[in-house]
Amino acid sequence: MDQKNPFETPNTFRLHRAEYLVGFVVSAVLLVMHWDEIRWLPAIALFLYIDLIGYLPGAIAYRRSNSKKISKVYYVLYNVMHSLITQAVVVGLWMLFIGPEWALLVIPFHLFGDRGLFGNFLKPFGMPFEPVPHPLYAKLIDSIQSPGRSKADTAPESLVVHSGSSK
Repeated sequence: MDQKNPFETPNTFRLHRAEYLVGFVVSAVLLVMHWDEIRWLPAIALFLYIDLIGYLPGAIAYRRSNSKKISKVYYVLYNVMHSLITQAVVVGLWMLFIGPEWALLVIPFHLFGDRGLFGNFLKPFGMPFEPVPHPLYAKLIDSIQSPGRSKADTAPESLVVHSGSSK
C-alpha cells in the first residue's frame, strides 16, 4: 500500500498485476511481430530454465512435505530466478557474448506473464511456498475495508504491529 505498510489490498494487487499485464502484452506482440526472426531452441530454453531452476524444485519439495515447510533455499532459488534484476543480467550477458536477438523476449514474456496473468510475485519466507489464504490477512482486509470505522480503529488489536517507538 505504501512504504510504511508494504502489503496490498485486493484492489492494489489487481492494479499491480495490470501493470505487468501491459509488459506481457507488449512482449507478446513483439514476439508475434518477429515470429520468423526468433531462434526457437534458445527461446524455449530461456523460457523454461527460469522455472526448471526457480520453481520446480520448490514445488516438488512442497508437495512432498507433510508439514508444507520447506528449506528457504527453494524460496531463494525462486526469487533469484524470477527477479527482473537477475534476468536483466542474463539478457545483458547474452547480448554481450552471443548478441541481441528476438529470442530474449521470452524472458520478459515469462516474468510479466507470471506476475500479470497468474499473480505470482516473489515469495516471502514466512508464507507457504504455494499460495494459501492466511486468516490474519483476511481479517486485516476486512478491517480496512469495513464501512463506518474510524481511522483509529482500522486494524484489529491483534494485527497491530508495535515497533517499540514512542511515535
